[in-house]
Amino acid sequence: MEKALLGRTGLPVTKLSYGAMEIRGPRVWSGRPFEDTDAERILNAVLDLGINFIDTSYDYGRSEELIGRFISHRRDEYILATKCGCCVTDRGDHDETSHIWTRDNLLHNIDTSLTRMKTDYIDLLQLHGPTPQQAEEGQLVDVLKEIQASGKVRYIGVSSYLPNLPPFVEWDAFDTFQLPYSALEREHEDWVTKAAGTGAGIIVRGGVGQVEPGVGRGSTDRWSAWEEAKLDELLEHGEQRTGFLLRFTLSHPSMTTTIVGTKNPNHLAENIRYAEMGPLPDDVYEEAKKRLDAIGRKALTIA
Repeated sequence: MEKALLGRTGLPVTKLSYGAMEIRGPRVWSGRPFEDTDAERILNAVLDLGINFIDTSYDYGRSEELIGRFISHRRDEYILATKCGCCVTDRGDHDETSHIWTRDNLLHNIDTSLTRMKTDYIDLLQLHGPTPQQAEEGQLVDVLKEIQASGKVRYIGVSSYLPNLPPFVEWDAFDTFQLPYSALEREHEDWVTKAAGTGAGIIVRGGVGQVEPGVGRGSTDRWSAWEEAKLDELLEHGEQRTGFLLRFTLSHPSMTTTIVGTKNPNHLAENIRYAEMGPLPDDVYEEAKKRLDAIGRKALTIA
């Protein structure tokens, strides 16, 4: 599978990466139930099929625990990213997630994540969605650098979105940015380019629109753009909508890798097949953007 350097980290990551939120379990955000053997199967399939970048988070339910249980013995085969600033509270029949933006909590997060995933280092530690004000008040960049200096993490990043994103880009403090982006969610399209201009690697989330309603977690509102823009007319013979979206995301010249999660090995293999086809043909990519522009699904202009 094609790889790209994750910005100034120099880490060679596959253009398609695995989002381990899908193995969070039912206690967090109404996750779907699964057997532990399902997690073992999908995690090993990810590595067997050549994906080398796995993204998770402290608050993704059982995700970190299962990574440690089932693939820690293959640690040299994957680049591992997680997120911090998180808090998980047991509410009986479910777990409630929140954030605490303090040095103590970030230190607790990293130590717990290392223990769960049975590793002595994380390749990439990302702040999980703070506002710039929260980051400044908690001196979070300094805390990340402190953790980095300890050897527990190699590189630091932030998972963010508009309107919080611009100050983070201006700080030029992060090795990576994780941003939402797809053909159906183009608000960050130009910000992907601007953030990459700092030398940071760009990790895209939501690159397949979270899959169609009823099949995945995609919303009806988001997917209404597909019908309105008549994107079915641009599909190659036999091409699936999810495959087209994945290739649209891969067509952005400034993205590094896109996270796609699944529990189904067949879906995983299908995602890899489309990723290996590479970006859309230039004329199809431009036509898709033209049609999306016409219905108001445009990139937000950067002042």
